[in-house]
Amino acid sequence: QVQLVESGGGLVQAGGSRRLSCTASGRTLRNNALAWFRQTPGKEHEFVAGISWNADTSYSESVKGRFTVSRDNAKNSVFLQMNSLEPEDTAVYYCAARGGFVHSTDSRLYNYWGQGTQVTVSS
Repeated sequence: QVQLVESGGGLVQAGGSRRLSCTASGRTLRNNALAWFRQTPGKEHEFVAGISWNADTSYSESVKGRFTVSRDNAKNSVFLQMNSLEPEDTAVYYCAARGGFVHSTDSRLYNYWGQGTQVTVSS
């Protein structure tokens, strides 16, 4: 019944910025941990950023200092601000939620997933 919908993907030049949004419907996720993963063909889901119920955040080393994750519980949404984008950031980005307060880097621990949004960074 819970549905996550991402938006904000598209084509951007290297060095540019993009803001992804994910909104949940069906029930409130105010106390759930949320995360962003990304995937390229033939690869497993890669952890990008996570945010816990109390707004504690975590980032992969490849995006730390460039990406910022935040949440707005009143809107049941999570966001990913991506700055200084690189061609290596090109991937399908997914938001995910799990039935727990603290985020995890393991994609197998998340039971709610969005449909994904494509981000392409040109050289």
